[in-house]
Amino acid sequence: MNLKDHIRSVPDFPKPGILFYDISTLLQHAEAWSETVDQLADLITPYKPERLIGIESRGFLVRKKDKLPGKTIAHTYDLEYGSDTIEIQADALHKGQKVVLLDDLLATGGTAAAAVELLRGVGADVVATAYIIELNFLRGRDRLDVPAHSLIGYDE
Repeated sequence: MNLKDHIRSVPDFPKPGILFYDISTLLQHAEAWSETVDQLADLITPYKPERLIGIESRGFLVRKKDKLPGKTIAHTYDLEYGSDTIEIQADALHKGQKVVLLDDLLATGGTAAAAVELLRGVGADVVATAYIIELNFLRGRDRLDVPAHSLIGYDE
């Protein structure tokens, strides 16, 4: 199955000149989504992670600032134009836990690199990262010092 067939490209979103790769169409297709999960599992199983960590503004363990209850640990990082902050709950991981960082898309690598640093700051052993989509031309994996895996690559 070609997973690219289930990714919708949305021009000029969220601003003019940006081509947005939307995975909601992938999520809506049960067989394609199941295949995506199976392929991601195949990529990360050799690392034997104890936890899978997702980056998301609406859920998972690493979130945008002020989106988690309880005591949190924050990490602020630079973007092309400004900065952003991500957080994790202070008690979310145990020191030395092997984790794999997952996200839907790797672009410039700024958020992924910040998440790796944040996870290490709370004692996690980040053994790899994995993505559904990678924008190869932005060379985001060059900012990471752990293995990076992706299922779908776009070269422009």
